[in-house]
Amino acid sequence: MPAAFAAEPAKAEPAPQEEARAQDSRVFTVDEAALPFSSLPGSSVETDRWTGILNGAGYRIEVPKNWNGRLVMYAHGFAEADPRLVVNDPPIRRHLIERGYAWAASSFSRNNYDVRAGIEDTNALAAAFTAIAAGHGRALAAPNRTYIVGGSMGGHVAAAAVERETQETAVNKYRYHGALSLCGVVGDTELLSYFTAYQMAAQYLGGAPAAAYPVSNFAAIEGALKDRLWNVYPLQPTEAGRKLRAALVQLSGGARPIAEDSFGLEPVQDHLWEWFGSDGTAGGILNRNASDTTGLVYQLDADPSLSPEELAMNGQILRVTAAPDANRRRTDGLRWIPKVNGQFDVPVVSLHTLGDLFVPFRMQQIYRQRAIDNGSAGWLVQRSIRSPGHCDFTVAELVEAFDALVNWEQHGAKPAGDDVASPAVVAQPRYGCAFTKNEFGRDDAPEVALVRRLLPSC
Repeated sequence: MPAAFAAEPAKAEPAPQEEARAQDSRVFTVDEAALPFSSLPGSSVETDRWTGILNGAGYRIEVPKNWNGRLVMYAHGFAEADPRLVVNDPPIRRHLIERGYAWAASSFSRNNYDVRAGIEDTNALAAAFTAIAAGHGRALAAPNRTYIVGGSMGGHVAAAAVERETQETAVNKYRYHGALSLCGVVGDTELLSYFTAYQMAAQYLGGAPAAAYPVSNFAAIEGALKDRLWNVYPLQPTEAGRKLRAALVQLSGGARPIAEDSFGLEPVQDHLWEWFGSDGTAGGILNRNASDTTGLVYQLDADPSLSPEELAMNGQILRVTAAPDANRRRTDGLRWIPKVNGQFDVPVVSLHTLGDLFVPFRMQQIYRQRAIDNGSAGWLVQRSIRSPGHCDFTVAELVEAFDALVNWEQHGAKPAGDDVASPAVVAQPRYGCAFTKNEFGRDDAPEVALVRRLLPSC
C-alpha cells in the first residue's frame, strides 16, 4: 500500500482588502528643485547637505563634517490640504549642527492630518540615512543614537513613533532612543472630540442649539452665532460669550495662566472655528466619525460640583457618539490616526504652551493619564510654557528640552518637569514659569517675541 501523501501546509488567508477613503485619492507632489538648501547663515560649521525624494516624500539631510554619530529626525506640523509637499528644517538646526548632530526631515508623502504617512516616511528616511550618505560619496556608520523631534502634528508623529503599537504595526519599523514632542496632539482622536465639544458649547450658549451632527448648515448660522457671543469678535464677549470662555478654559485643560487671554486672540478663535461644521473624520483621513462627547461633563467654572445652570447645559446639549470602528487597527499597517496609548519604554519629553486652545493643554493631561495607566509614566517628562498660541516656543526653550532629553537618555539623569494634572497646581499664578525662557535670538520668530511681551510673563 503506497505511503500516505504528506499533507500540504495550510495556506494563509490573504489579508482583507481595506476600504478606500477620501485621503487615498488625493494627489500630492514634490518640487524637487525646491529641496536644496543653503548653509546656515552665521554658522561656521561645515556640513554636507543632501536632498531627494524617497517613496514619494521629499527630504533634506544635513551632516556636520565632525559628526558625533547621532541622528535627529524632525517631523513637521499640519500642512492642511496643500497639494505641494514641503520640507521644513528643525527650529533647533543651529544647535544641532554646532554640536555635531546630523538631522533629517521628510515632507511626508501626503499632507492633511496624515500622521500615519508622517511616521512611515520619517521611519523610512531614518532607515535610509547611511545608504543616502553612501550614495553621495560619504561612508557613515549607522547612527549610535537616533532621536525624533516634532511639533504639532509632528508632535503626534514623534510621540506615536515610540509607542508599542507603532513598533508592532508600522510597515517601516525604526527604533528611536528618545522623543521630543512639541505642542503635540498626544491625545490623538480626542482632539476631534474637543473641536466638537467646543462647537456644541458655542451653539448651545449662543442660542443656536444643534439638532444633528454634523451640523450641515453651520456656515449659514456662523455669523449670527458670533454676533450673539461677541460684541466685538473676539475681543469683547457678551454675557453668553463669557460663559463660552469659561467652558472652553475647562474643556482645554482647566483654570491656568494665559488661557483666558488666548480666548480673545483672533488667530486662536479662527483656527478653532475653521473646524466647526466638520464631520469627525479629520478631513477624510477617516471614513467615519471619531468624535465623541458622550462622557463629557461641561463646566462653566473650576468648581467640580455642578450648578443648576451646568446641570441644564449637560442635560440639553447635543451629544455626539463616535462610530466604534472609526479608527480601528488596520490590516495594512498603522491605524489611519495612529494611537498614543501611553505604552513606551524610551525617554519622552513633551512641551506645551498654556494658552494653546487649538491643540489644547488638555492633550498633556490625557497623555499623562494614559502613561500612568500603562506603566510608562516614569519615561515621561512634561513641561508647560507660558505663551498664548499654538507652538510659539522660543528656541531657548526647545534647546533646553532637547538637551535634557539627550542627557536623560545618555546618562540616566531624568530631568525636571511640571505637574500637568493637579488642578490646584496648574491654576497657580506662576505656573509654567519654571521652563519658560523669554530669551530671543536670531532664530526666533519675531511674532513669538512680540506676543511674549504683551501677555503676563514670569
